[in-house]
Amino acid sequence: MKKIKIKTSKEEIRDLIKAWIAISIAFAIAFSIDSYDSVFNAPFQKFIENLVVSAIAVGFGFLLHELAHKIVAQKYGCWAEFRSWDLMLLVAIALSFTGWIFAAPGAVFISGFVGIPRNGRISVAGPITNLVLAILFFILWLVSSNSLIITIAQYGISVNTWLAIFNMLPFGPLDGKKVFLWNKTIYFIVLGIAVLFMFGLPVLGSVLGQ
Repeated sequence: MKKIKIKTSKEEIRDLIKAWIAISIAFAIAFSIDSYDSVFNAPFQKFIENLVVSAIAVGFGFLLHELAHKIVAQKYGCWAEFRSWDLMLLVAIALSFTGWIFAAPGAVFISGFVGIPRNGRISVAGPITNLVLAILFFILWLVSSNSLIITIAQYGISVNTWLAIFNMLPFGPLDGKKVFLWNKTIYFIVLGIAVLFMFGLPVLGSVLGQ
């Protein structure tokens, strides 16, 4: 089996770090507002805690989703690198002060031959990665007794299942449209699992975690 060598650049690493930091800050602000009405009312320690939760539960979901596209695209011999959308990162942080988040941190840009089947496989890799992360966060929830880790796990399940469902919508530039054109059976299986996870894992976790 041929080993895939992941190629990257200083620019891509810089953009990944930039997007991760911005998304983490935005969600930490929104989480603080949700508990204290204003981020400025939240104790500094609580904000730092929210930042840790955001960096792990949210940051991993967004960035590993994009990196999954990159890895599969490079498997097919394409050039593929993540580029951050700096304006949208600033918008996400600014909007977070209202308690709402609109996060579009960036995307993986691909150059090379990509037909419908390959495009479908590259696209479905992102949502599948989110579902795998949701399972890992679910297991973390079950095995941990630490309140911070449990909070991270619960947010991780919620964010990753939501990302999978949202990206599987068959519209515009979203992954779902490309997956639907490639293979409708796989499309509905992945979407069905995502919906099942979104509603089922929190309930199952609450029952088993007692």
